[in-house]
Amino acid sequence: MATKKQIIIPILVLAAGIAAMAGFASLKKPPEEKEKVDNTPIVAVESIVVAPMTMEVPSHGIVTPKYETKLVAQVTGEIVELSPAFVRGGFVKKDQLLARIDPSDYHAALIDAQATMATARAALETEVAQGKVAEREWKQITDSSPTELSLRKPQLAQELARVKAAQASVLRAERNLERTEIRAPFDAMIDNRAIGLGSFVSMGTQLGKVSGTATAEIRLPVADNQLQFLTNEGANATVNLVGVYAGQSTEWQAKIARGEGVIDDTSRMSYLVAEVKDPYQLKSKTSAGVPLRFGSYVNALIQGNQVSQASSIPRYLVVNGKVALLDSDSKLHYAAIDIIREEGRNVIVASGLANGDQLIVSALDYPVDGMKLALASDEVTPTATPDDIDSEQAGESQVANNNKAGE
Repeated sequence: MATKKQIIIPILVLAAGIAAMAGFASLKKPPEEKEKVDNTPIVAVESIVVAPMTMEVPSHGIVTPKYETKLVAQVTGEIVELSPAFVRGGFVKKDQLLARIDPSDYHAALIDAQATMATARAALETEVAQGKVAEREWKQITDSSPTELSLRKPQLAQELARVKAAQASVLRAERNLERTEIRAPFDAMIDNRAIGLGSFVSMGTQLGKVSGTATAEIRLPVADNQLQFLTNEGANATVNLVGVYAGQSTEWQAKIARGEGVIDDTSRMSYLVAEVKDPYQLKSKTSAGVPLRFGSYVNALIQGNQVSQASSIPRYLVVNGKVALLDSDSKLHYAAIDIIREEGRNVIVASGLANGDQLIVSALDYPVDGMKLALASDEVTPTATPDDIDSEQAGESQVANNNKAGE
């Protein structure tokens, strides 16, 4: 039979265990509440701008004169005179004297031809008089019709032919005398000069080369698939030229004058020819114009078709003819677009987008049409709670106490 001691001791041990369990339970901290994490994808957007747009076709070319001529001697002789303007880079006017070939022999030839013509005319007049005398004498002898020989008509025709030959000789001598003067065929710039004072030239010798300054041309290569963006294949289109003058980027205006009408067999390009009037600004009343020099390399933008409403967006954002937009409810929306032109890294869109649409320009991992999105600018920086402030102050106090203890 158990004693009281054997009964009481287990009861006390059990009571002590229950009390210890209750004490430990009261010391246990409740689990901390975790903040809710927002997993909404964050995107970056750009506003779409829809406005009237002019199609532009880029090209390039070298500035050349529309007219250029090689000066060639048409007579033989010594160069006895040179104009001071007849130097490379010199500007001359139409009919301005550039050089003179010794005209002495040609003056003598002209005088000789004139003398021959005077002799022929005198012989002709004599023959005419003799013919009239022969006709009068024939009528005195007989009433029959005279023959041509009796009237000296063959001799008259021969003298008339000699007069015409003499006239041709005079004209030839006058023309050769004129050709001793080398004159500019048009307003021009001297490209080069191949003779000097005292040089002897013969017929066909090249004297120099001149380039007309009235009009400059630029041959602009255009890919065949770009002609669709030009009105009437570029006829009379305005061209903006950009080049460098004195180290500064400069612009000029030109007009498409014509197309060459063929495709180059080497580059497979069509060529349009742009013209610039008075490229050296020689006829300009002001000195503000910048000359467009022959030989300059220029980039060109040919003005083409007008599009009433269009926008330009990056090419990489287009997938299967659609782009991702952020709608007014901050949801993903795919819009089908009509691309009318690819232009470098961008595409030109004629329809499917409205002014002010939010175009998503950042990448999405798993995009689903209609999914909820957030803008980067909508993120809110968390504010500090009173408990965080107390903890921070307590930490600062602890640091301060430690510092004092170290002192």
